[in-house]
Amino acid sequence: MALQASAAKRRLQFKRYGVFYGMLFFPLLYFALFKYLPLVNAQIAFKDFMALDGVWKSPWVGFQNFAAFFSSIYFGELLRNTIVLSMLKLCLGLPAAIVLAIALSETSRLHFKRFVQTVSYLPHFLSWIIIYGILLLLLSPSDGLINQIRAAFGAEPIAFLTDPAWYPAVVVLSDMWKEMGWSAIIYLAAITGIDPGLYEAAVLEGATRLQRIRYITLPGIASVVVTVTLLRLGNILDAGFHQIFITYSVPVYSVGDIIDTWVYRQGVLDFQFSLATAVGLFKGLMGLSLIVFFNRVAKRYSETSLY
Repeated sequence: MALQASAAKRRLQFKRYGVFYGMLFFPLLYFALFKYLPLVNAQIAFKDFMALDGVWKSPWVGFQNFAAFFSSIYFGELLRNTIVLSMLKLCLGLPAAIVLAIALSETSRLHFKRFVQTVSYLPHFLSWIIIYGILLLLLSPSDGLINQIRAAFGAEPIAFLTDPAWYPAVVVLSDMWKEMGWSAIIYLAAITGIDPGLYEAAVLEGATRLQRIRYITLPGIASVVVTVTLLRLGNILDAGFHQIFITYSVPVYSVGDIIDTWVYRQGVLDFQFSLATAVGLFKGLMGLSLIVFFNRVAKRYSETSLY
């Protein structure tokens, strides 16, 4: 009887929420076909992959591909560049997006707010190729706008895109400019979810605008900030392949070459697919470990966590 009642309850729930289950079908199918099924081929990370032999007939080599990556003379430099660029983007881009969202929420001029939103969101939809063209117009040592202004004051031109001292700053600042407006959307949505009565009570109590931001707005979006930060930390080894690949050159390899660009050269151009897969698995395991670790830290010191 208990089993029949349970089965009847499940049928009733499926009938009631069948439309929502149906909406989940295609997303689940996408992840199954393009995310989980290809994991079968990840075994080539432990093989000496031969295209003619295929995935299943290629000989096993154990952890040789991982050892080749870890023992590479570029490993330390690649790991340093990847983590440094990712952390700079996180530590500078995250506060900038929060500040922009708060500024937009505090603006009482609706037309000005819409204009700023449009201008700040637009760069997100531009490809890095277009962004690179804009950077050349601004930073070119010969005819870039910034260097022309410097020349007008008698200063020497700076090769921003080929100078190792300037290239990391160009990468971080251009990424902030491109993604800040788009990232601010989620914080702006969180701010709109805060009870307006809290602000009204604070005004009656004589709280200034900065005090309302400090004691109402920031605590109100704290859970969203923690969640976004945890997800970003899980992708700390993804420093932005498309951006780096389009903007970097040999003179800035020492500060701009990241794991993904090295994998592209070794795995795709040199046909070392097993090595590229091994590095991909390494990045995945590191990302999972970081998410688990920082989620425990967040759960211990705050009330927000991913699970």
